[in-house]
Amino acid sequence: MLPVRRPPRILPLVVLLLGALLAACGPRPAGGAETAEREVRRAVADWSRAVPEPLAGIPLTDWAYEVSSVRLDGDGNGERALATARLRHRLAGYDTAPEESARELELVREGGAWRVSADRPAPGALPQLWDQGPVSVATGTHSLVLGGAGQSAGTLREIAAEADRAVPAASAAWPGPWAGRVVVLVPGSLDAMARLLGRPADTYRGLGAVTTGRVGTGPAPADRVVVNPEGYAGLGPEGRRIILTHEVTHVATRAATSATTPLWLSEGFADWAAYRGASTAPAQAAPALARAVRHGELPGELPRTEDFAFGGDPDAAARAYEGAWLACRLIAAEWGEKALVDLYGRAGREPLESALRATLGVDRAGLTAAWQESLREELR
Repeated sequence: MLPVRRPPRILPLVVLLLGALLAACGPRPAGGAETAEREVRRAVADWSRAVPEPLAGIPLTDWAYEVSSVRLDGDGNGERALATARLRHRLAGYDTAPEESARELELVREGGAWRVSADRPAPGALPQLWDQGPVSVATGTHSLVLGGAGQSAGTLREIAAEADRAVPAASAAWPGPWAGRVVVLVPGSLDAMARLLGRPADTYRGLGAVTTGRVGTGPAPADRVVVNPEGYAGLGPEGRRIILTHEVTHVATRAATSATTPLWLSEGFADWAAYRGASTAPAQAAPALARAVRHGELPGELPRTEDFAFGGDPDAAARAYEGAWLACRLIAAEWGEKALVDLYGRAGREPLESALRATLGVDRAGLTAAWQESLREELR
């Protein structure tokens, strides 16, 4: 009997080849991109568990990136990805609530694994100090000073020492609860400061420092005193003391400050704290307003919010700050320091008229008249 010949297995091979061809020509399964996105998110989570080595000298804690979106190149089987995320972190011992910033992360796939290759501010987001270069650290008793690229260790130590003097001065003026410590950022230049705060450099030209942070009574925000290195360097010892005490007082009163707090009261209280106990004569500390009063230009009302704007007439802004200080100085002298503190607290919770009546027993018109009379007497 002849052996039975089996036909060659052509059909299964054809079917196999046809299936592979169709798979190659048709769309790739969605699972490939989904898997890659999960791997990217996992890679960011793994990478963010440790603070980057260049920032090791900064006491950072609760460092975490929360990825909001992932964009893969091509069809998801490529080698690059872009992730947007929110970075949350605190400065240990200083921040009672995290600071948040929008970030953009680049990742590359090497050897089958994703790796973060770049971390930068998201488009339109403000940078962190370390985005501008190496950061130096100086620690005081009540202060933490972070210096941007180019700042010397000696300068940072001097600012830390001044901040250490400003904290007790602010606490003496403001008996309300606050952390009793402050973070000071010292960018490498005025332009670097402007980029850090997202405003034109001319906004801060001539200023010694500003304070950042949200007002309100919720969880304490991550306040920062930001020094203008050019403006601060041009001040003498007394000017530096006043500037830092003023800004630290803003940090101290932050939780009691709200959208209802008049700017004249906020700025005037900070200046009152800075000058409190000093023997500086009003005409000497308020030269712009003194000149105006001597020329018969007595202000018709307490400084308005728009009067404090920088970038316009610097003399007008100076008169606003000086007038606010003298208003708070008058309140402390005539009604007492406790009344001034109580007014500040109430003005953050209720309309100014009711706050004035409850603490001073006068209305806005009465306070304005008393303030104008004090200007005539002290600045003539």
